[in-house]
Amino acid sequence: MTMIAVMLGGALGCGGRYVLSVWLNPQAATTMPWGTLLVNVAGCLMIGWLSSFLSDASEAVRMGVLVGLLGGFTTFSSFGLEAMRMLQAGQVSTAVLYMMLSNLGGLAGVWLGLRISS
Repeated sequence: MTMIAVMLGGALGCGGRYVLSVWLNPQAATTMPWGTLLVNVAGCLMIGWLSSFLSDASEAVRMGVLVGLLGGFTTFSSFGLEAMRMLQAGQVSTAVLYMMLSNLGGLAGVWLGLRISS
């Protein structure tokens, strides 16, 4: 049951990531990938909140949401690729800003999610 929950959650998370990325990421490779940034920060916020909120839930529900849904939704692999492409294109300041906002925003999101759930 847990495996099915993780797989279903993953499908939903990937779908949500795709929709936001298509909607918010500009076509030009020279601009900030806002969709990926939003997904990373929102995913960190949600995992911080939901990890506490779901502490008493069944393993299938917890893993389905935390591993499946949020694992499929967050995109740090895409983040790494996009940051590297910006660096390779000589867009150092944009890449550094993107890396700082993603990491600091993600940590702030987890912190806020944990605070909201307390």
